Amino acid sequence: MEGENQTALSEFIIMGFSNLNDLQFLLFAIFLMIYLCTLGGNIFIILVTIADPRLHTPMYFFLRNLAFLDICYTTTNVPQMMVHLLSENKHISYGGCVTQLFAFLFFVGVECLLLAAMAYDRYIAICKPLRYSLIMNKTLYSQLVAFCWISGFLNSVVHTVLTFHLPFCGNNQINYFFCDIPPLLVLSCGDTSVNELVIRIIGVFIGWAPFLGILISYLYIISAILKIRSSEGRQKAFSTCASHLVIVLLYYGSSIFTYVRPISSYSLSKDRLISVLYSVVT
Repeated sequence: MEGENQTALSEFIIMGFSNLNDLQFLLFAIFLMIYLCTLGGNIFIILVTIADPRLHTPMYFFLRNLAFLDICYTTTNVPQMMVHLLSENKHISYGGCVTQLFAFLFFVGVECLLLAAMAYDRYIAICKPLRYSLIMNKTLYSQLVAFCWISGFLNSVVHTVLTFHLPFCGNNQINYFFCDIPPLLVLSCGDTSVNELVIRIIGVFIGWAPFLGILISYLYIISAILKIRSSEGRQKAFSTCASHLVIVLLYYGSSIFTYVRPISSYSLSKDRLISVLYSVVT
């Protein structure tokens, strides 16, 4: 079976844009603008937080990691998506698909956990301000970030190995914008039950547990903010958390919708729009 698999599929064809011929130049311009803004904004954040000693705090350390992660995350898919919009050749090699899936899942896993670490940091800062510097010391926040990156790497290794261990029997057209788990499971002609089980199990640790931790943190944060007497103090406290909360809701909402479902419920024609949300917009 392995020899047949390798012979039959040396490449995949990305079909996500096949029915959008009239919009391809418009989509290219939109994706290019978003990508350049993402690169410029995140590079600026990294440089400013490194250059200014006043920003050498846990919050900006997490933010710097998130900015670097966003650059890597969008670069995994968006440049290739833009190339496919303007090119007749929408092929990606088997090895290229493996690499893209590995990188994408790596950064997805890291971001899920990093957003939870940032929520914990905000919880300590707002709910226990007098003990903040004692609790959130350099050792702790460095270990939290290291844990995020290592866990994201292990998450990616497991899913990538299991996905490409499946047989693909001739059909190489991926009805998606890039190589991701759902379209590859649909494309496979083998039994995907183990893959689905592993997605659910790992999803508890990479997706649901961090998301629940974030929600609990924000319940405490909102409760603490409401107890602040001055409206100026409440507004300042809320402003430090609002943008993070919006990102969390968009990111986790789209990711959970995409991955934590049985394969029988996948509708790639509809799920493609969600994939753009969590791979380009967030």
